[in-house]
Amino acid sequence: MIASRFPTSADIYLELNGKKLAVVQSYSAQTSKTSSVVEAFGESEPVATIPGQRKHTVVLTRLYATDEASRDGLSFYDLEDFNLVICKPDRRIIYSGCQWQDLSETGKLGDMVLEKVTIVAARRVETALR
Repeated sequence: MIASRFPTSADIYLELNGKKLAVVQSYSAQTSKTSSVVEAFGESEPVATIPGQRKHTVVLTRLYATDEASRDGLSFYDLEDFNLVICKPDRRIIYSGCQWQDLSETGKLGDMVLEKVTIVAARRVETALR
Protein backbone atom coordinates (compact mmCIF):
# COMPACT_ATOMS: atom_id res chain seq x y z
CA MET A 1 0.00 0.00 0.00
CA ILE A 2 1.35 3.39 -1.00
CA ALA A 3 0.93 6.08 1.63
CA SER A 4 -0.53 9.26 0.20
CA ARG A 5 0.87 12.59 1.25
CA PHE A 6 -0.24 16.16 1.00
CA PRO A 7 1.45 18.30 -1.66
CA THR A 8 3.63 21.18 -0.47
CA SER A 9 4.89 24.29 -2.23
CA ALA A 10 7.99 22.29 -3.20
CA ASP A 11 5.65 20.12 -5.28
CA ILE A 12 4.82 23.02 -7.62
CA TYR A 13 7.85 24.35 -9.42
CA LEU A 14 9.34 25.76 -12.61
CA GLU A 15 12.11 23.86 -14.34
CA LEU A 16 14.31 24.34 -17.36
CA ASN A 17 16.46 21.54 -18.80
CA GLY A 18 15.68 19.37 -15.76
CA LYS A 19 16.88 22.04 -13.31
CA LYS A 20 14.47 23.41 -10.70
CA LEU A 21 14.39 27.21 -10.98
CA ALA A 22 11.65 28.29 -8.60
CA VAL A 23 9.03 26.91 -6.24
CA VAL A 24 5.45 28.13 -6.39
CA GLN A 25 3.10 28.62 -3.46
CA SER A 26 -0.17 28.16 -5.40
CA TYR A 27 -1.69 28.11 -8.86
CA SER A 28 -4.94 28.23 -10.78
CA ALA A 29 -5.20 26.74 -14.25
CA GLN A 30 -7.63 27.25 -17.10
CA THR A 31 -7.74 25.42 -20.42
CA SER A 32 -9.87 26.72 -23.25
CA LYS A 33 -10.54 25.33 -26.70
CA THR A 34 -11.49 27.17 -29.86
CA SER A 35 -14.10 24.72 -31.14
CA SER A 36 -16.42 25.61 -33.99
CA VAL A 37 -19.77 24.38 -35.23
CA VAL A 38 -20.71 23.00 -38.65
CA GLU A 39 -23.93 24.41 -39.97
CA ALA A 40 -26.04 22.91 -42.73
CA PHE A 41 -28.45 24.73 -44.98
CA GLY A 42 -32.01 24.37 -43.75
CA GLU A 43 -31.07 23.03 -40.30
CA SER A 44 -32.08 24.99 -37.21
CA GLU A 45 -29.17 23.61 -35.17
CA PRO A 46 -25.53 22.79 -35.99
CA VAL A 47 -24.98 19.29 -37.40
CA ALA A 48 -21.57 18.81 -35.79
CA THR A 49 -18.80 20.45 -33.81
CA ILE A 50 -15.12 20.49 -34.71
CA PRO A 51 -12.57 20.55 -31.89
CA GLY A 52 -10.04 23.35 -32.06
CA GLN A 53 -6.69 24.09 -30.48
CA ARG A 54 -6.30 24.19 -26.72
CA LYS A 55 -4.86 27.11 -24.79
CA HIS A 56 -3.49 26.49 -21.30
CA THR A 57 -3.26 29.54 -19.06
CA VAL A 58 -1.91 29.19 -15.52
CA VAL A 59 -1.72 31.89 -12.87
CA LEU A 60 1.05 31.28 -10.33
CA THR A 61 1.18 32.99 -6.94
CA ARG A 62 4.33 33.65 -4.90
CA LEU A 63 7.28 32.30 -6.85
CA TYR A 64 10.56 31.88 -4.98
CA ALA A 65 13.77 31.36 -6.95
CA THR A 66 15.87 28.43 -5.75
CA ASP A 67 19.24 29.22 -4.18
CA GLU A 68 21.04 27.66 -7.13
CA ALA A 69 19.01 29.64 -9.69
CA SER A 70 19.66 32.84 -7.71
CA ARG A 71 23.41 32.17 -7.67
CA ASP A 72 23.27 31.52 -11.43
CA GLY A 73 21.67 34.93 -11.97
CA LEU A 74 18.14 33.80 -12.87
CA SER A 75 16.03 36.53 -14.42
CA PHE A 76 12.34 35.67 -14.59
CA TYR A 77 12.04 38.31 -17.30
CA ASP A 78 14.39 36.37 -19.60
CA LEU A 79 12.82 32.97 -18.95
CA GLU A 80 11.43 31.18 -22.04
CA ASP A 81 10.34 27.66 -23.01
CA PHE A 82 10.26 26.32 -19.45
CA ASN A 83 8.09 23.71 -17.70
CA LEU A 84 5.66 24.01 -14.82
CA VAL A 85 5.52 20.81 -12.78
CA ILE A 86 2.65 20.12 -10.37
CA CYS A 87 3.00 17.02 -8.18
CA LYS A 88 -0.24 15.72 -6.68
CA PRO A 89 -0.55 12.66 -4.42
CA ASP A 90 -1.68 10.40 -7.28
CA ARG A 91 -0.40 12.11 -10.45
CA ARG A 92 2.00 14.62 -11.95
CA ILE A 93 0.92 17.39 -14.31
CA ILE A 94 3.51 19.00 -16.57
CA TYR A 95 2.83 22.15 -18.56
CA SER A 96 5.60 22.44 -21.15
CA GLY A 97 6.66 24.97 -23.74
CA CYS A 98 5.73 27.73 -21.30
CA GLN A 99 6.11 31.46 -21.86
CA TRP A 100 5.25 34.10 -19.31
CA GLN A 101 2.46 36.51 -20.19
CA ASP A 102 2.34 38.79 -17.12
CA LEU A 103 4.73 39.30 -14.19
CA SER A 104 3.89 41.17 -10.96
CA GLU A 105 6.71 41.84 -8.54
CA THR A 106 6.72 43.23 -5.00
CA GLY A 107 9.16 42.92 -2.14
CA LYS A 108 12.52 44.11 -0.97
CA LEU A 109 15.51 44.91 -3.12
CA GLY A 110 17.41 41.76 -4.01
CA ASP A 111 14.52 39.39 -3.28
CA MET A 112 13.97 36.74 -5.93
CA VAL A 113 10.22 36.60 -5.33
CA LEU A 114 7.40 37.27 -7.76
CA GLU A 115 3.87 37.79 -6.43
CA LYS A 116 1.93 36.74 -9.50
CA VAL A 117 2.91 35.26 -12.85
CA THR A 118 0.58 34.34 -15.67
CA ILE A 119 1.96 31.79 -18.11
CA VAL A 120 0.70 30.16 -21.28
CA ALA A 121 1.73 26.61 -22.10
CA ALA A 122 1.94 24.77 -25.40
CA ARG A 123 1.18 21.37 -23.87
CA ARG A 124 -0.31 19.73 -20.79
CA VAL A 125 0.56 16.13 -19.91
CA GLU A 126 -0.80 14.25 -16.92
CA THR A 127 0.79 11.01 -15.71
CA ALA A 128 -0.27 8.70 -12.90
CA LEU A 129 2.24 8.00 -10.13
CA ARG A 130 2.88 4.40 -9.19
